Amino acid sequence: MRSQMIEVVTGSRERVHDITAQCEDFVRSCGDGGLDGLLHVFVPHATAGVALIELGSGSDDDLLAALADLLPADDRWRHAHGSAGHGRSHVMPALVPPYATVPVLAGRLALGTWQSVAVVDLNVDNRERRVRLSFLSG
Repeated sequence: MRSQMIEVVTGSRERVHDITAQCEDFVRSCGDGGLDGLLHVFVPHATAGVALIELGSGSDDDLLAALADLLPADDRWRHAHGSAGHGRSHVMPALVPPYATVPVLAGRLALGTWQSVAVVDLNVDNRERRVRLSFLSG
């Protein structure tokens, strides 16, 4: 297994951040001949998730809107430090898990036509995220 940590700056607003290119670069660096295997993407944070989703067509904004409906940024949360509604960021990974696994065939991510790999971050208090990419081949 090969593993690498990448840094992602999500900024000071809620964000769906595309990391597909970094995932592709990492997989390419793992084998000259185009290996088959699995790419595992993991965000070691209590307030971020990983989604396989279409990006750039409004789906990323739709995801943020759906999460805002499900997890409002108000004072209902018991976990109440940080900015308003911060507690919802700690609940979000139960809905958008902090990991995803993607098949790799001949050195290429076997994503669907419109799928991308994205970090989902509602936590405006933490602007920088680490993402662990791990490639397992047989």
